[in-house]
Amino acid sequence: MDLHKLEHLVAVAEEGGFTRAAAKLHISQQALSTSIRALEREVGVDLLSRNHGGVTVLPAGQALLDDARVLRGVARSALQRARRIGRGETELLRIGHTPAVTGDEITVLLRRAHDARPELGTQVNQRYPEELTGNLLAGELDLGLCRAIVPEHGLTRSTLVQQRLHLAVDAGHRFAGRERVELSELAAEQIVVWGHPGQSAYTDLLIEHCRRAGFEPRMHRNPIQGTPPVTAVLGTDHVAFVTAPLGSAADGQVRVVEVQPAAHVPVQAIWPQHTSSDARDAFLDAFAE
Repeated sequence: MDLHKLEHLVAVAEEGGFTRAAAKLHISQQALSTSIRALEREVGVDLLSRNHGGVTVLPAGQALLDDARVLRGVARSALQRARRIGRGETELLRIGHTPAVTGDEITVLLRRAHDARPELGTQVNQRYPEELTGNLLAGELDLGLCRAIVPEHGLTRSTLVQQRLHLAVDAGHRFAGRERVELSELAAEQIVVWGHPGQSAYTDLLIEHCRRAGFEPRMHRNPIQGTPPVTAVLGTDHVAFVTAPLGSAADGQVRVVEVQPAAHVPVQAIWPQHTSSDARDAFLDAFAE
């Protein structure tokens, strides 16, 4: 199958029409339409429904799109791998992580991997969950680090470590002088989260911990995305679940206290299941036990 035609189908679906897709691909609208028609003849069924308001992806088109995005990423990764090996270049493990996994946590994970494989080269950048998934499928990243993201078609996931949840509060909060807080005591508190319930798997995981403690949590979505979780409570009477160490944080402006009973959240690796990467295998092997 012609990968260029699949690329054209993906562009039309993502842009919602031929005009914007043609501009994105730097080809004429007529050439794009001809390519899609040829793809439909090859498949033997209609993939798109064309109308004055744009296009609608038909069920057969969606089925092909799901695999087309995977194939595109696999092809790109295969070319990059062959080029790197042919040039004798060292493989660099390209890692993306969501804001839910902090920089300090990334450092600890990388140190463990480097202890096992000192020659392992890494490049790390933060990505929001949707962007992380897209980059992995497109072959632009080799590995993602996240919490509770459900893998899309073409991706697979493994838990690296389980971390204990603590509670962050502003230094002026009534819990700041406590050594520990019962989870059930948070029933009356506004709990800061980074995603909407039902749209963020990590938020849903935190909600489930609260429900097990016998209450429905009152959630407040952090308006400042991408910042360290421990800073979300600064200057507020809110609380936030964090994995930061117990004690003082944010130059003494935040206190991190223990939560009872103990609750844990995972740090997970997510990656394209149909691509090859010796560096990624080495990283994952460091956590295999």
